[in-house]
Amino acid sequence: MEEIIQEDKKIFLFLNNLGDSRFDQFWMLISSTWIWVPLYIIFFYFLFKNYKLRSLVFILIFVAIGVTVSDQLAGIFKYGFERLRPCHDPGLEHAMRIVKCGGQFGFYSSHASNTFFLAAYLTILLGRKLRWFPYVLFLWAVIVSYSRIYLGVHFPGDVLVGAFAGSVLGIVFGILAKKVIQKQSAIS
Repeated sequence: MEEIIQEDKKIFLFLNNLGDSRFDQFWMLISSTWIWVPLYIIFFYFLFKNYKLRSLVFILIFVAIGVTVSDQLAGIFKYGFERLRPCHDPGLEHAMRIVKCGGQFGFYSSHASNTFFLAAYLTILLGRKLRWFPYVLFLWAVIVSYSRIYLGVHFPGDVLVGAFAGSVLGIVFGILAKKVIQKQSAIS
């Protein structure tokens, strides 16, 4: 396990040190939640175009519950594992670029989990209707996740585990949402 942690730190330092102060504000913006509201509106638009209003209510309820589960589960892991964020790791402070720092613990990334949750969830719901859409969704999730490494708040392992957890949750919630929608349509 120690070898994996050391390799994770090496990869982190490589990726983090690719950064340049001229781009710091851009990556801080990418990492912020509110900048993505227009994208969330676009997501809603595609859902609205492809599902009936009654189904849309269930879809949005599943989004709210799924993102909450995704976020809270990451929080449980952070305090369960207590792995320091790179910006709090005394062994890295002089070798890395610290652009921003968060709470003390960082395993695993809530940002990665939440964005990959949405990417997987929306792929389950819209992927067959909009074949190009999953590529955009997962590219967005990767960019947001990379921003966390760039800023110095997560190791690559934190991001990968967050991406995996979020994707699994997104698939599960997407399948559940589709089943509820199909059942609801059969009743109507």
